[in-house]
Amino acid sequence: MMRIYIVEDDQKIRDILEDYLMKYNYEIETVKDFNEIQTEFQQFEPHLVLLDINLPRFDGFYWCRKIRTISNCPIIFISARDSGMDQVMAIENGADDYITKPFQLEVVLAKIKSILRRVYGEYRSDRQSAVIEVEGLHLDTSTFYLSYHDKNILLTKKECLLAQALLSQVEQIVSREFLLEKLWDDQDFVDDNTLSVNMTRLRKKLADLHITDAITTIRGAGYKLEKAWVN
Repeated sequence: MMRIYIVEDDQKIRDILEDYLMKYNYEIETVKDFNEIQTEFQQFEPHLVLLDINLPRFDGFYWCRKIRTISNCPIIFISARDSGMDQVMAIENGADDYITKPFQLEVVLAKIKSILRRVYGEYRSDRQSAVIEVEGLHLDTSTFYLSYHDKNILLTKKECLLAQALLSQVEQIVSREFLLEKLWDDQDFVDDNTLSVNMTRLRKKLADLHITDAITTIRGAGYKLEKAWVN
C-alpha cells in the first residue's frame, strides 16, 4: 500500500484529503508537529508528500529542501498562493508538481497516481539502471528504498550512497577513503565519524529487514558487505 504524508495546517483541508485518499487505498499520515516534519517523514517513510507553503514557523519551501537532503520522494505542493513565482520557487526547491487552492479532489488524485506510476511503476524508463539487486536484496538508488522480500526501508541519501557502494562490490573490501569520497559533497564536510555514524545507521536499517551481521568492519582497511542473508 502506497503511503502519503500530508503537511497542511488547515485541519479541514487535512481531513478532506485524508478521507478522500483513504478511499483509494492509500495509507495516510498527517503532520502532528510542524517543528518535526523531517523527523515525521523519516519515521513514516512515505512514497509521496502533499505539502502546503504557508506553515507555522518554517514554510513549505524550507521543509521541501530539508526532505530533499535525505530523499527523492515525490513532493506535490498544494497552496493558495497562485503566482508564477511561487510555482517556480517550489520547483527550484525540489517539488515535482504544484496544485493551487481551491482544488478538485479528482485532480489531486490524478496527479498523485501519475507521479506514483512514473516514480515507482514497473514501466519507469530508468528502473533497470536505478536498481541494484543482490540475492533478493534490492536498492533503488532513485528513490532511496532498500527492500528484501516484502519489506522496504527508506534510506537517507548518505545511507543510500553507502549501500550502493557496498552492494556494487559485495564480498569485497571497500576502502574508507572510497566511501568518504562517496559521501562528500559541496555542502557537507565528511570525516571518519560521519562515515561511522552512517554505517551504523545502515546496519540498523538492514536489521529492520532481518538482515544482521552483513556489514563487516575490516580494521585499518574499510568495510565489506557479506551475503549473510543468503541461506
